Amino acid sequence: MTTIIKEEDLIQSIADAIQFISFYHPADYIQHLARAYEREESPAAKDAIAQILTNSRMCAEGHRPICQDTGIVNVFLKVGMDVKFDLKQTLQEACDEGVRRGYMDPDNKLRASVLADPIFERKNTKDNTPCILHVELVPGNKVDVQVAAKGGGSENKTKFAMLNPSDSIVDWVLKTVPQMGAGWCPPGMLGIGVGGTAEKAMLMAKQSLMEDIDMYELLARGPQNKLEELRIELYEKVNALGIGAQGLGGLTTVLDVKINTYPTHAASKPIAMIPNCAATRHAHFVLDGSGVAVLTPPSLSDWPEVHWAPDYNKSKQVNLDTLTKEEVASWKPGQTLLLSGKMLTGRDAAHKRIQDMLAKGEPLPVDFTNRVIYYVGPVDPVRDEVVGPAGPTTATRMDKFTDMMLEKTGLISMIGKAERGPVAIESIRRHKSAYLMAVGGSAYLVSKAIRGAKVVGFEDLGMEAIYEFDVKDMPVTVAVDSEGTSVHKTGPREWQSKIGKIPVAVEEL
Repeated sequence: MTTIIKEEDLIQSIADAIQFISFYHPADYIQHLARAYEREESPAAKDAIAQILTNSRMCAEGHRPICQDTGIVNVFLKVGMDVKFDLKQTLQEACDEGVRRGYMDPDNKLRASVLADPIFERKNTKDNTPCILHVELVPGNKVDVQVAAKGGGSENKTKFAMLNPSDSIVDWVLKTVPQMGAGWCPPGMLGIGVGGTAEKAMLMAKQSLMEDIDMYELLARGPQNKLEELRIELYEKVNALGIGAQGLGGLTTVLDVKINTYPTHAASKPIAMIPNCAATRHAHFVLDGSGVAVLTPPSLSDWPEVHWAPDYNKSKQVNLDTLTKEEVASWKPGQTLLLSGKMLTGRDAAHKRIQDMLAKGEPLPVDFTNRVIYYVGPVDPVRDEVVGPAGPTTATRMDKFTDMMLEKTGLISMIGKAERGPVAIESIRRHKSAYLMAVGGSAYLVSKAIRGAKVVGFEDLGMEAIYEFDVKDMPVTVAVDSEGTSVHKTGPREWQSKIGKIPVAVEEL
């Protein structure tokens, strides 16, 4: 019997799913993260997980994005061969209209991050289209739909290799995960695809991230086949690396490891690995011709009673409006700060434009002297907000601009997420600056510390414009101090030695 899927039902279902996943974590993720929080012994990692859990509950209650990077949309369709689409446009165009509608919803407008031309102009499409569409024909008369929104921080850490048939998968994963740094915002999960061809392995890795997190249940009942044994081995050994939440060092780096396989050529062993971040976002529904899909919200009882708040006894309060180089130089690695006052923002596009303007001798639109810059691209505000969710972006992308900013603009400190590379660390040490880390995956929580926001430069860049934020008690950690000590090196090294299960070096962090 043929099922007719109406265009409007497909479009609205995708739009609804995009809104749904922007503010609801999957219940399985919350349950596993709550268990990780309970067992975590690293104070820095436990605090980071507390911020992520608190942010998650706030987003579920306030219907605002979990992360300011609301992702590039992946749509997976399994189309029954007895299905007929009633469309006035192509399937890609219909899915794109769903994305457009979902991202432009005035009650919860999401950040548009997709650029039309990846090489030259790199202009924002303004509505986060197009999506990445995968279609598979299967028996039946229904359409199985999975919608995921993948942030750039985790997507950029994707790894692929053509192993020799005799090479160890475990060895490759344990060598590769430390090289990924913390820009993918752990704790999350690893999706691994093995076999097929290069593109098949990559697709399997991505699809595995749509599966429910079930490592707790798997450990409780024990493995039933070799693939489950491998999942458990990788889960335990990756966590034994000590990387921990946000790369600060701790007991939990991954909540689960998923592995999909496919037959491959006798000479080949393709393997792809894609991480899912602390803003894991995906939804699954079925269209059967009866109308728009219904998505059932999780219960707030699924969230643990974790309510992060600033600790004024343990954290140093910093006035950004009177900040000096001498005060920055006094900060210690791992020290927690609460920032108040005015800060500037800037990301990749702004830094590139600053570089070009300085090279031409042109004046900058703002004075960076004795200022702090926050690497962020915020979500547009709705209702009475001054700014939407505004969590940090991956700081290493700004490494190549760091020396220029510290040398030529008067900048004295930076805020982002995850580690800095050796070039940036050396520049920070030489200029007696500091790098501060905010928690990736707590964008809505961070935005509550922002009391004012205005664009002060490069307005044409949209979310990549330079803003001036007025903040009150914004929580950060000193990740690289003026001597060049990085907690993303010292923390994992310390916790790896405490866990002590495997002798894998962490120097690559």
